[in-house]
Order: sequence, then C-alpha cells, then structure tokens
Amino acid sequence: MPGAAGARGALRRAVPALLVFAGVRALGLVVLAVWAWAADRDAHQLLSARWDSLWYSRIAERGYGYTLELPGGKVHSDLAFFPLLPWLERGLSAVLPLSAADAGLLVSAVASLAAAWAIFLTGDRLHGRRAGVALVALWAALPVGVVQSMAYSESLFTALAAWSVYCVLTGRWVWAGSLAALAGLTRPVGAAVVAAVWITAAVVWWRGGGRSAGRMLLGVALAPLGWLAYFAWVGARTGSVTGYLDVQGGWGNGFDGGVAFASFIGERLAGPAWPAGLGLLIGVGLVVWLYATGVRRGEPLPLLVYGGVVLLLALTAKGYFGSKPRLMMPAFPLLLPLATAVARLRTVRAVLTVSLLALASAVYGAFWLHGSGPP
Repeated sequence: MPGAAGARGALRRAVPALLVFAGVRALGLVVLAVWAWAADRDAHQLLSARWDSLWYSRIAERGYGYTLELPGGKVHSDLAFFPLLPWLERGLSAVLPLSAADAGLLVSAVASLAAAWAIFLTGDRLHGRRAGVALVALWAALPVGVVQSMAYSESLFTALAAWSVYCVLTGRWVWAGSLAALAGLTRPVGAAVVAAVWITAAVVWWRGGGRSAGRMLLGVALAPLGWLAYFAWVGARTGSVTGYLDVQGGWGNGFDGGVAFASFIGERLAGPAWPAGLGLLIGVGLVVWLYATGVRRGEPLPLLVYGGVVLLLALTAKGYFGSKPRLMMPAFPLLLPLATAVARLRTVRAVLTVSLLALASAVYGAFWLHGSGPP
C-alpha cells in the first residue's frame, strides 16, 4: 500500500473516478426507489433484507448454526457463508445505532468505493488516467451493479481482491498476502486472489526477481490463511474433512466442469425459451472473448490469473444459474479491453456511452430486485 503522502496523492488522482462511480450507483438507487414506490415495495428492504442479506445478518446477530431443510432433501446451512461480512456487521451494529442489515449496507457502500479506488489505480497504472476512470465507470455500470449497493459480500470481496492484486502489481507482497487472506475470509472465490499471489510470486522468483524474497515469501505464506482457516473450521464443526464442500452440496452447489450450466443453456436453446438460451450463450462468449483479448494484449500476470480463476469458477459451478453474472462481478480485469476503447473516444462520446450504460444498468437492477429469484 502507498505511504501516507502517496496515498493522499493517489486518492486525489482518483477523485474523478470515485465521483463517476458514486454518480452511477446513485442513479441506480434513484431508479430502484422510484420503481419500488410505483410497485408499492420497500427499496430499503430489497437492498438489505432479502436472500443472502438475511443469512449474513442472521449470522451477525446469532452466530453460526442455522439450517433450513427444504422439500426434496436439500439442506441449507449458514456455514456456506464466509464470516468476514457478518463479523463487520456485528461490530458496526455494536458501536453504531444500526441493525446488522443496515451495517451490511454501510460496509458495502464503503467497500465499493475502496474497490473503485483500487480498480482506478490499476487501470491508471496500465493505460493512463482516462482508462482508469473508464474502468471504474464500466464496473459500476455492470448489469448486476446494483449488488454493489446491497448488503451482500461482493463489494467487500472486490475491494480486498482489487487492492491485493494492485499490491502484487507494485511489489508490495506482505500487503498483497494480508489482503488475500482477508478476501479468503469473505468468499470462497478468495482462492482466485491466492492464485494471483502465488503464481505471480513463482514467476518473479523463477525470473530471478527475488530481491525482496523474504517479503515475497511472507506474502505467499499469508495469502491462503483466511480461506484455509474457514475451510478447516467448517470441517472441524461438521466432523468431516470435506465439510465445506458437503455444506455447498446441501445447497445444490459445487463444481462439475460446467456440465450443468451447459445443459441449462442447451435446454433453453432446444425449447420455447431459446432467446434466453441464445442470450446466455452470447454472454458467455463475450466474457470469454474479453479474457482472451486481455491475454492477447499481454495484461499483467496477476490480473490474468485473478480474472481467469474468477471466470473459471463462475462458469464451472453448478447451482442457481441466475447468480452467475453476480459471481463474475469481481472479475474487473475482464473490462480492461472495453475501458481502453472507451478511453480512446472523444469526451462527449465517452460520457454518452457511460451514461447510457449506467441508465440501462439502473433499470435492469431495479427489474432484477423486483423479481422473485435472488441475484
């Protein structure tokens, strides 16, 4: 992480990107509030007290130990949810006049800004300030961007992951490992951050860049501790080495190499819902093309490893397929080719492009949260 003076300078340079991010997310919240008012719904409840948000706040208030048995034999256990977000919710609600759910909203608001800062610094370092601002704007305006304003763990995870990857880029190995450990306490995809630290460190060492070998090894050792600690704790609690995988299996989740997802798309292509299947196929093709473009352009290794593992885990997981866009949201490096393209546009065209995307994201987010299924 930069020192105090460097941090202040980096923050000043990032101000335009942070303002753009705040503007895009504010538009999303306004559209959601208007839609909720028209539908006689509570926008606050949609953001803080539905689906995963309820599980996180329950853990914050009562600790782990809740299970829900469903028809068909599925058993939903709260052990599926990693602990850092509920820990923060519990801590904030203890010192502030906030419920656990509202504390989750506060964590997401602060973390999303922290994520935007790290994302800007990454884009700025690689392609200049305009590309950094564009990268933040595109991340804010993702179709699933409304999750950044919910009491979910995506914003917190993305902040920790983006800062860890940025620290790898700048050779701050101990910070990179420490942040990777915290990311590993936030979501199972923390494994992607560990992979970015480990593989980049291995390549740096192989190429003889071990002038800070001690700090690099410490960062490598720290990186997996959060992820491993939670897996070990769940294993001890359930009495099984594969305890966490068993818990995920109870939710119908797991990894099958993408077989279930491919079958899901194929069923829609072969039936009356073929437009949805075609849309899914195009979406998968787009994200794979974006990743391949990053590889072809020679993006730095930690970005390729991190973005690639996030994408791989999202596409090869079985379970509730409606959540796949949300699972890919932390993979901000995939947006770099689009950000450089936007940065090359004239300012008026760039602003118009981002504005249209932000409006589409706001409308889609409001529509999504008013649906029956979780994001």
